[in-house]
Amino acid sequence: MTDLAQSPVRGDIRLSWIGRLRGSLPDVAPSTAIGSVVLLFWVACALFGALFVPFDPYAEDFLSMMTPPDAVHWFGTDQLGRDVLSRIIVGSRDILLVAPLATLAGVASGSVIGLVLGTFGGLVDAVGARLLDAVMSLPFIVLVTMALVAIGPSNLTVVAVIGLAYAPLVARTVRTAAREQRERDYVSAARLAGEGRLAIMFLEILPNVRETILIELITRLGYAFFSIATLSFLGLGIQPPSADWGLAIADGYGFLTGGKWWVVVFNSAAIISLVMATNLIAQGIGAFEQGDK
Repeated sequence: MTDLAQSPVRGDIRLSWIGRLRGSLPDVAPSTAIGSVVLLFWVACALFGALFVPFDPYAEDFLSMMTPPDAVHWFGTDQLGRDVLSRIIVGSRDILLVAPLATLAGVASGSVIGLVLGTFGGLVDAVGARLLDAVMSLPFIVLVTMALVAIGPSNLTVVAVIGLAYAPLVARTVRTAAREQRERDYVSAARLAGEGRLAIMFLEILPNVRETILIELITRLGYAFFSIATLSFLGLGIQPPSADWGLAIADGYGFLTGGKWWVVVFNSAAIISLVMATNLIAQGIGAFEQGDK
């Protein structure tokens, strides 16, 4: 009897089905896949980490202060005897809340400004571009630090200040993309059809610069993670009693000279992994969009 599994017809059907399945899946770059996995891991920690942490991240144990990594505390303990691994898992919550909100605020406002300047052109574009140059001439960290010192640090003020600081950077990129699209034939056809400037800006130009905005969103998100951690390290970002990574690095920094490295190293590694994940995703999307053009 002929084995159906070895039948050439059956094998051809199977290969054809596998080919169709592969063709239906998106062509995802390895860097994008790796970055997405890392980012999703931290999102899961932020959402559900409190349910599976090995120890209470806020419980102090003065008999176990600055214990090095061992079989019980895999990442060691901090200066108050709190489990570092548990605090890193739970500490992802605040940075993964504040950074996306700040990024959305900056990219949304910057995209609108860039679209207006790039679409309207003329005097509006000239004046707006000079204002953007003036704001961007100030060092980012100095601008943000001065604003937070004046207003006072809190999660809400960090979102607002970083969002406003990112807006000019995003606006410049979107303005360049919008100016390029403004010269295309489809925009000229829309003008001849009687569409107003706002309609052209939102209905014609915006859909054609969405890839630029998406890449800016993901790239700025990586910058926001690093910026918020830096501000927390300086005492101007996320405030105690949060288990924020930047705060943990600030608290453990003074122990490095005594050879107690684990608090700083593991929290720094968490920040680096999050920033690198977003950069890998942005690079993958940029390469994908470039390949489509």
